[in-house]
Amino acid sequence: MAEKIVAVKGMNDIVAPESAHWEWLEAQVRALFARYGYRNIRTPIVEPLALFVRGLGEVTDIVEKEMYAFEDRLNGEQLALRPEGTAGVVRAAVEHALLYDGPKRVYYMGPMFRHERPQRGRYRQFHQIGVEALGLAGPEADAELITMAADLWQALGVQDVTLEINTLGQPAERQAHRQALIAYFERHRDRLDDDAQRRLYTNPLRILDTKNPQMQALVEAAPKLIDHLGAASRAHFEAVCALLQAQGIAYRVNPRLVRGLDYYHHTVFEFVTTSLGAQGTVCAGGRYDGLIAELGGKPAPGVGWAMGVERVLELLKAQQRLPQPPAPDAYAVVPDASAWPTVLPVLRALRAAGVQVWMHASTTDGLGSMKSQFKKADASGARYALIFGADELAAGVVAVKPLREGLPGPITAQTTLPLAQVAQWASQLRCGAASTIPVH
Repeated sequence: MAEKIVAVKGMNDIVAPESAHWEWLEAQVRALFARYGYRNIRTPIVEPLALFVRGLGEVTDIVEKEMYAFEDRLNGEQLALRPEGTAGVVRAAVEHALLYDGPKRVYYMGPMFRHERPQRGRYRQFHQIGVEALGLAGPEADAELITMAADLWQALGVQDVTLEINTLGQPAERQAHRQALIAYFERHRDRLDDDAQRRLYTNPLRILDTKNPQMQALVEAAPKLIDHLGAASRAHFEAVCALLQAQGIAYRVNPRLVRGLDYYHHTVFEFVTTSLGAQGTVCAGGRYDGLIAELGGKPAPGVGWAMGVERVLELLKAQQRLPQPPAPDAYAVVPDASAWPTVLPVLRALRAAGVQVWMHASTTDGLGSMKSQFKKADASGARYALIFGADELAAGVVAVKPLREGLPGPITAQTTLPLAQVAQWASQLRCGAASTIPVH
């Protein structure tokens, strides 16, 4: 027997019935984004390495330690699997001059890749759903994006999600704060851990995000960015907060919230939960007004967020908010294979009329007994069994047997319906189709 080949560690298959949860979540997201006027964009999984080095920052953890980078064997080009979605969206906007006729609101869905130790809610291939508002500079755009995320949690019925928000100001203000941080941490260098020592001169702002408990008091006493903000930056942040308050969206200002990518400034935010342990961030984003110019485009503002699909599904599962996989309207019970020439056209007509109908799968040993077929019909969750027996087919009818109690509609007990009137009784099978309910 040949050796079994398995998936790469941290890159997971998504199979039924779990895949139905992904489809359901994606459908909820698409419906919400459409109401806000966001349109889909799809970018390549493989991008030039320089896109992420320039866009994310050469000294970020993603570029330094986590990115899958490789050389194209054909032409020697340096490439990378995308570790996040924003840089690719901005690259596409610049390349295709998407902003020539005004701002654009777009969203994306797809896999991202980071070479890190797999753990619950954190995988080497993970999936993000993200939104980007390009060409919109005002605080109302920041507020709209945050509101859209809050509306998503409400639509999904999610509890225990808290909004944290901060401002990083403008580049010059961040630079002044950066110098103040370096000077401060230099005076306390003996208290810095190895990670902080490494970041001291390359990315000192990230030291504020340390999880090391022995450094918490030191970090709390560090210079605050807000003390370096000018009037314009303060006004932008205050306007965002006021717009959130006007909509009743609760938030907490977290001055240590910095995000891990260099392109952020002004508003940054995260939605966090206590339901997932250490992996508590389920959605994060912010404003990146300098990124479009950094990637070769005409200077234009931008703001966006991304959420981790795996983490959101874990959260929904923990809170028992995932729906049951959809069940078919009907299940075809076929006692004899000789009936297939009659049965298949009927099933096809039913499907064309919108009925979800499954047919019993034959085996090399035959179709199986009526008892076993009814057992499979019941296990499928179908509301009705369609019985194509010899007597029924000879009479030109099909027997319809309800498999659930209290079904709405005209068919409440076993009856027969004429094969010649498929289109007419299709609506009866779909009447009161069961809706999805939360898993318990």
